[in-house]
Amino acid sequence: MTKPETLGFSSARLAKLDEVMRSRYVDSGQLPGLITQVWRRGELVHTGLSGHMDLERGLAMREDAIFRIYSMTKPITAVAMMMLVEEGKLGLDDAVAAHIPSWKTLGVYASGVPTLLSGQPAGFITTPVERPMKVVDLVTHTSGLTYGFMMRTSVDAEYRRQKINAFDTPGGLDAMIEQLSHLPLEFSPGTAWNYSVSIDVMGYLVQKLSGLSFAEFLRTRLFEPLKMTDTAFWVPPEKMDRFTSCYQPGKDGRLKVQDDRQASTYAKPPILESGGGGLVSTTHDYMRFCRMMLNGGELDGARILSPKTVELFSRNFLPDDGEVADMSTPGTFSETSYAGIGFSIGCGVNVDVARTRLPGTEGEFFWGGAASTAFWIDPLEELAVVFMTQVMGSDARLTLRRDLRTLAYSAMTESYA
Repeated sequence: MTKPETLGFSSARLAKLDEVMRSRYVDSGQLPGLITQVWRRGELVHTGLSGHMDLERGLAMREDAIFRIYSMTKPITAVAMMMLVEEGKLGLDDAVAAHIPSWKTLGVYASGVPTLLSGQPAGFITTPVERPMKVVDLVTHTSGLTYGFMMRTSVDAEYRRQKINAFDTPGGLDAMIEQLSHLPLEFSPGTAWNYSVSIDVMGYLVQKLSGLSFAEFLRTRLFEPLKMTDTAFWVPPEKMDRFTSCYQPGKDGRLKVQDDRQASTYAKPPILESGGGGLVSTTHDYMRFCRMMLNGGELDGARILSPKTVELFSRNFLPDDGEVADMSTPGTFSETSYAGIGFSIGCGVNVDVARTRLPGTEGEFFWGGAASTAFWIDPLEELAVVFMTQVMGSDARLTLRRDLRTLAYSAMTESYA
């Protein structure tokens, strides 16, 4: 590995990054273990790891450990969809109903509750949308769709009752689209921001327009060309020794197993291939994805997107150049704090560094996963960072990402900004 100083980093400050993340989060018992990888100017700057991939069995963290990346699946799905945009199979301004005809009559929730009447949900009263949902509404979470775990509205309660987006949903993505065709939107498309199953709908569009299953499209068109050999919707038997266990904080604050690696549902292919949160991956694989984006859509001779398409990921697609903070509905979950953040294509994008109150660069794009994983890509600084761990429901999720970002940028000794 090249000496960090030749790539504009301090070795001593990178060591400090590892020390702080280990002592503050692993030694304190908030995380079982972690891996941090930094790439800059076409070379690997740093890999730091500590703790365990399986606490109960005393298995130390390893560089090739396989993690549930949950919502870090979303940027991969966004790239898959943009590959089809480049092929002229759809456009960001397309009406979603042009590709999903059963959605032509979707309305906005006005009243009604999801109680059962003769085995069917009670009828919701809806009002017409102000304009039809567009593909750009899916990529930016301004579609009016939601997630069942929000615990906010009668609509998300019906998502929970129907198990919308469950990995074991009979009929997979096709069945999910049919379920959604009978449910109201939470708001008229383009008028608010709400984290949702929108990216899973994008996965359905990739499947429908490509003629391949979503998993097959990702495998043949993205993962194999990029040599992302450990990224998939499940973990085969020969790789289970590298699969991490996932944890969550118990009532006493100590970590307890949320998904044991030896009894995980990820040991077999899911029925519903979730483009919003279904993939597993490694630090190495996800960094290859980041490197492709950082390199203008190409890596080691494999061209995935054009440079001009990759540039779009650094743009804010929210209406009137708004921020998530301005458009988000009350109580909305997110994988980031809102201030200074817009939304591009399946990713958050930094639009106002001062408002984030963190070091960074306008145009950097990023996201995280429910098990506290994170990544960001900073094109101006030729920088990518991937962070892996496995803890669900941690109060430290946003704090550790703040510390990671602060420590990584603080280790830089040269900047292009």
